[in-house]
Parts: sequence; structure tokens; C-alpha cells
Amino acid sequence: MTEESRNPAPNENLVAHTVRWQSRLPPILAVIAGMSDVIGFLSFKLFTAHITGNIVVIAALLVRGGPPDIAQVLAVPVFMVAVGFVWGISKSYGRRGRDLARLLLIIQFLLFVSVLLVSVVFNPAANPNGVFAAIVPLLAVSAIASQFTLLRIAFQGAPSTAVMTGNTTNLVLSLLDSISRGEPLIRGATERLKKTLGALVGFFAGCLAGAAAVSWFGNWSWSFPVAVAAIAVILL
Repeated sequence: MTEESRNPAPNENLVAHTVRWQSRLPPILAVIAGMSDVIGFLSFKLFTAHITGNIVVIAALLVRGGPPDIAQVLAVPVFMVAVGFVWGISKSYGRRGRDLARLLLIIQFLLFVSVLLVSVVFNPAANPNGVFAAIVPLLAVSAIASQFTLLRIAFQGAPSTAVMTGNTTNLVLSLLDSISRGEPLIRGATERLKKTLGALVGFFAGCLAGAAAVSWFGNWSWSFPVAVAAIAVILL
């Protein structure tokens, strides 16, 4: 055995490490998105990780249920502004790949810490029409916007961590292509199956954990996505 075979080149180690964190990060982010979405919905009737759902709720309320809540109206533009803000930070940072991913994960973590602090200190549930009842979910929306921007900028090709309709479709198609005979309709079925299954399971687990957290811990339920966001930073 040669010296080179016993000691992999630095580039090979870097590639192997990149593959590892790119495979384990989406399920963790999906857990965060599921927690945030359920906590936001149960606490404020707002989807923090589902802009589509907020648009549906706004349209339904405008037509049949009266005026929507101010946080529901602002969720979409706040998400867009947050994405633009994180894009600007990423553009000026000057680094890509793992370094940029870590920065965006830290931003997500700090935003969730802000959500937790405001929720615990000001108890927005006590005044559903107060200003803090809008600030808390919109901060959570911004945190998820940071996560989505991370996936699009620093981790292109990753499965969605919140839009489970597309993931479920990919899961079924990948499963059928994997077990069927002949040429698959979509290449890379096995790899795509692993990615989408991890995101789907992670999101569902996050939803269950978020619902339990709201039931048992109230305002402190936001400590759950804070904890998992911290784990994501550490593991990267």
C-alpha cells in the first residue's frame, strides 16, 4: 500500500466532509421548519414556513371571514424582505460553500433566539391583537427565510425543507423508479429517494415535536427550534 493510499489527499477529505454535511443538514432543517410552522400556526394562526398557506388564508378571510390578521398580511412581504436581506449578507460575505452555510445557520439561530426572548418576555398570547403577537411570528418567518436562502445559495440541489407536496411527489416517483424494471423515468432515483425521505420524515417529526411543545411549554415552545438550530450550527 502506498503512502498516498494510506493518507487521502486533503481535497478528498474535503469532498467527503462536504458530502456528509450536505446529506445530514436538510433533515435537521426540516425538523426546524416543521416545529416553527406548527408552533406559529397553533399560537398565531400563521404558517411561518409556508408562504403558500398564508396566501390561501389571506384570500379565504378576505372573501368569507373578514379582514385577515396584520401578521398574516405582512408574512409574505416580510419573507421577501428577509430573503433579500440574507442575499445581501451572502453577497458581501465573499465566501461560499460550508463557510457561507454556517453564517446563514447562525443567522437563523439568532433569529429564533429573538423569537424565544420576545415570546417569553412579552407573552404575546396574552394579547393576541397586540404588536408583539405580530412581531413573534414575523421574526420566525424571517428565520425560515434565512433557511430557504441557505438552501438556494449555499446548498443548491437540496430538497425543500418545508414544501412537502413536492417532496412527497419526488418520494413516490423515486420509489416507483427504484423498484420498476427497465429504464427509470428520472435518473438518480435512489439518491433522490434518500434525500426526500429524510426531509419528509424530519418535517413530520418537527411538526409533532412543535405541537407537543406548545401544549406543554407555551411560550417556551420556541426553545425547541432554537435548540435544533444550535445543533445544526454545531454539526456543520
